[in-house]
Amino acid sequence: MVQKAIYGLQDYLGETLGLSIKIEPWIGRSSLPLFLRDRYEFYEVTILERPFLALVEINPEENTPGAIRKHFEQVRKNWNIDSIYITPSMPAYNRKRLITHKIPFIVPGNQMYLPDLGVDLREHIARTRLSRSSAKLSPSTQTVVLFALLCGTDLVFTPSTLADKLPYSQMTMSRAFDELEMLGLGKIETEGRERVLHFEGGKRQLWESSKGTLSSPVRKRFHIRSAGQHVVGVRSGLTALSHYSMLAEPANPEYALSPKEWKEWRGSEKVETFLVPDLDSSHITIEVWNYDPKIFAEAGTVDRFSLYLSLTYQKDERVEAALKEMIENIEW
Repeated sequence: MVQKAIYGLQDYLGETLGLSIKIEPWIGRSSLPLFLRDRYEFYEVTILERPFLALVEINPEENTPGAIRKHFEQVRKNWNIDSIYITPSMPAYNRKRLITHKIPFIVPGNQMYLPDLGVDLREHIARTRLSRSSAKLSPSTQTVVLFALLCGTDLVFTPSTLADKLPYSQMTMSRAFDELEMLGLGKIETEGRERVLHFEGGKRQLWESSKGTLSSPVRKRFHIRSAGQHVVGVRSGLTALSHYSMLAEPANPEYALSPKEWKEWRGSEKVETFLVPDLDSSHITIEVWNYDPKIFAEAGTVDRFSLYLSLTYQKDERVEAALKEMIENIEW
């Protein structure tokens, strides 16, 4: 059981973090009280050139955070080394308790919590997996950036507060925090029991530093015959740009919908789609976005930042000038 846990630990850290770790039996085992030797096998584990003592359960049983902390303290009486609790299985509620008490643990193949290595691990992952020049934010993480750009970078951002304002779970928002920190776009601090995301600088600085990681929100474009149908979306594309700039409004209106809205609307209406519109005013353009465009819409029009990203494919000088005008008119 213990050997299986150790091999599982090597494989888990290797697959999850791309780390090659060193594991060897710990020389200080005989100096520990008998009750600890009966309960654990001990291994010195080196992660990112930093040694830790792995306390591997011999016969796994449910342990309280208080008991594990006492076992860690027994080790530290004679040995100046940080410990990690290793067990092949653990109920989800107990994992939450260990995280609340900031007790490092690894359940190979399932979950790890290494707060003392957090910064080093994030820097390692950022170096090996992400590059600012090539990485693109996930749609949920992009909405966090957009929220900060539209509402202010000096607000208090926590997974719970953002989950209340955006259509994502706290877990998804927590993953978004990790993504932003790995790309150097934000900094995470723990205040009480909450993870708090901080953006350095103001909105303009965030826009300039994040622009290369943001993607067009448009997943698909369709052209349909309007035939008097009422579209449930919000103004987008050149129709929206004419609202924010001096560009003339296009003859064929453009609207943005979420994937869910598009599916429901198509199901309730007889809609014929075209890849290329006819040159008449009966056609409208539908953009299906990766996130709900109504989240940040202003007066029935998509927000300026999402609109800018959605029109970067345009090579028309008039459109480029209008986009520049729109961004320059933002109150930073």
